[in-house]
Amino acid sequence: MTRLPPPPSLAELLDRGKVAILLDFDGTLVEIADRPDDIAVRPDMGELLERLATRLQDRVAVISGRSLADLETHVGIPAVACAGSHGAERRSMTGEAMGAPETLNDEAIAALRHIAAEQEGVLLEEKTFGIAFHYREQPEAGPAIDGAARAVANAHGLKVKTGKFVVEVTAGQSGKDAAVRLFMGKPRFTGALPVFIGDDVTDEDGFGAAERLGGFGVLVGDRTPTAARYQLADPAAVHEWLGW
Repeated sequence: MTRLPPPPSLAELLDRGKVAILLDFDGTLVEIADRPDDIAVRPDMGELLERLATRLQDRVAVISGRSLADLETHVGIPAVACAGSHGAERRSMTGEAMGAPETLNDEAIAALRHIAAEQEGVLLEEKTFGIAFHYREQPEAGPAIDGAARAVANAHGLKVKTGKFVVEVTAGQSGKDAAVRLFMGKPRFTGALPVFIGDDVTDEDGFGAAERLGGFGVLVGDRTPTAARYQLADPAAVHEWLGW
């Protein structure tokens, strides 16, 4: 079991200087559900994010495995920077696209669809810039899904990311660490202490990037090993720490 101290309060960090808050979504701002569409999102989530951004002089970003379009269905389009598809697609707080992400080719998509068709109880989620296999309802399928997905990824020069009962194949050089570096390199974020808050294996890249830039990661829930320096119990604790 991971035993890390809670982070200093946000007020205390702000007393020391500028702070940038970089937030995962599922498992961090909302509880994980068996199916991606079943999450329960506070109706005022978008407004809360904007209030946080105002408090931090617009140094807030959401960095999620969901596509930006999917995020918008749950929180609208708040005036905060966002990265979707594990950092493959990014937009500024004013809604401007930041870079042109790559997509999967048709042959790879067909091969990945075939993998899901052979696994009963596995949910295939097709995103704009990747494909995810959700196997929470069929956990024993995990190793087979992972192995088959990696074979397709290796054949097509793609990347594989794993998380809590999910395996995702993405194109290009995506990664939450790349998204952290991108946002922290913008003038609004420059010189701020980066604090990355996340719960899953895919958030470890974000923790490491924040640490290398002079900040730290905050693990939500329990997982070991981790590059995070601090820990919060669950999304409710994250909300409390953010002052929500």
